[in-house]
Amino acid sequence: MQWSQLFIPTLREDPADAEVVSHKLLVRAGYIRQLVAGVYSYLFLAQRSLNKIIRIVREEMDAIGAQEMLLPALHPAELWQESGRWDVMGDDMFRLKDRNDRQLCLGMTHEEVMTAIARGELRSYKQLPQIWYQIQTKFRDEPRPRSGLIRVRQFIMKDSYSFDLDAAGLDRAYQKHYEAYCRIFHRCGLKFVAVEAHSGAMGGSQSHEFMVRAEAGEDWVVLCPQCGYAANLEKAVSIPSEPLAEDPPGDLDPEPFATPGVRTIAEVAEFTGLPETSQIKSLVMVAEGSPVLVLLRGDHQLSETKLSEALGGRAIRPAHPDEMRQWLGADAGSLGPVGVRNMPILADLALRGRRNMICGANRDGYHLRNVTPEEDFTASWHDLRQVAPGDRCQKCGAPLDLGRAIEVGHIFKLGYKYSESMGLRVTGPKGEEITPIMGSYGIGIERILCSAIELYADEDGMALPVSIAPFEVVVTPVNNSDAEQMSAARRLYEACKAGGLDALLDDRDERPGVKFKDADLIGIPYRITVGKKLAAGKVEIFHRRSRQSTEVEVERAVETLRQRIAEDYRALQPPN
Repeated sequence: MQWSQLFIPTLREDPADAEVVSHKLLVRAGYIRQLVAGVYSYLFLAQRSLNKIIRIVREEMDAIGAQEMLLPALHPAELWQESGRWDVMGDDMFRLKDRNDRQLCLGMTHEEVMTAIARGELRSYKQLPQIWYQIQTKFRDEPRPRSGLIRVRQFIMKDSYSFDLDAAGLDRAYQKHYEAYCRIFHRCGLKFVAVEAHSGAMGGSQSHEFMVRAEAGEDWVVLCPQCGYAANLEKAVSIPSEPLAEDPPGDLDPEPFATPGVRTIAEVAEFTGLPETSQIKSLVMVAEGSPVLVLLRGDHQLSETKLSEALGGRAIRPAHPDEMRQWLGADAGSLGPVGVRNMPILADLALRGRRNMICGANRDGYHLRNVTPEEDFTASWHDLRQVAPGDRCQKCGAPLDLGRAIEVGHIFKLGYKYSESMGLRVTGPKGEEITPIMGSYGIGIERILCSAIELYADEDGMALPVSIAPFEVVVTPVNNSDAEQMSAARRLYEACKAGGLDALLDDRDERPGVKFKDADLIGIPYRITVGKKLAAGKVEIFHRRSRQSTEVEVERAVETLRQRIAEDYRALQPPN
């Protein structure tokens, strides 16, 4: 292809509304243009890169025996009502009605539709196992779209679904997907980690997220550099850091003291001169209409995921101010567990064994000192807190590393959530009725592209992996008015194509600096520069990421480049 004939609307300045690197560069490089908040048009370069990502995904899914389908984006409400998710999804779901006043929605995911197909077509155990997948547009009414293609309202997802006779079959399907995902992300050039995760509204017993560490990420991952433990922040466990002060000794009784105008943990610490680790944080939560008092160490944060799991998967929310006053007689900031009898108390394990701490007195403007868990109140004990900086690994004791990350894939063991609720049954070998067990597996196509940009961008633009760049090489004549340079550039371009390389000829009548800057911006991994050294029979091969140039004879240029690109692809192959 010739650049002069293509639509590549590059910009010199960052868009004013872009915050993260990938968003800035996707707009500047002419990959995307926003239609409305969270909805983008994918222009020529983006479509080429996304198609390469999709090809890799498709190849690896086909390799594990998955069968590709394409399902409707428009779903009847009845399917989601059958599964119980019509109400669970809340405002994130795009809902609409047709001319006959029937309720419909735009598909956020396709568990219900896939299960409906299986319910209508699968009859016998002999038809199992099955793995079905699609690469389809999804919709989520994201309240705050941001970060370009990372948090959007319309996006492309590869979603697959497995149907098996038993848990052992699901284990095999899950492992197939786990390994396929690792191969996909390796081939796309990503540095990723698979972490233990929470299934959320998807349901199920086990899940893993595939995460790429990047400051643009909206998730947090916890990693142990020593033993390799990895989990997202919702699920991670750890050994908490030591309290900053020793507990006062002795068997002391709780004692109220006035704290006028003091409400937050930080204010209590300043007022008493004792660190936040010496306090008990009291949070009133509501679990499906019932109040629950949750206790944490003062410097720790609640994991609502862990709390929900401790309560048997019930939906939870923070109590409203009037509810707190009704149940405990005081406002937030003055609450505590001593004397509480009208709701269950759940305490985080980091409080176990502590003595003579400070907490609210359930009386505005007062706190209690000398409060000892298990003596002055009774609670059930659970791991309820988020991992915090300074924590250590539960497996090996090494310091843990916390960092932001972009989720590029997520796999779930759904179990019987959908097959049971939607009546999916097959006949077993003895004529018995069997409910198949299911798995669900997703990949965010655009997120792969964004992650690669975030990982490898520099001050000049993108530096995309060769496997997903819109072109592998651009042939750039320095001087279009020089007939020999243009002729040599065209011969090299044609030779690249004949040699199987995905090449672009920059035949624009522009200054060399403009051509070089544009090529750097859009992320093409290699450039063949045809310039003054052509008189000596040489051209330059420029490597975008390392920014190193090599002079080679014109006759050897294409073969040299083919060898280097082949080495790049070999480096992207997954380890055995």
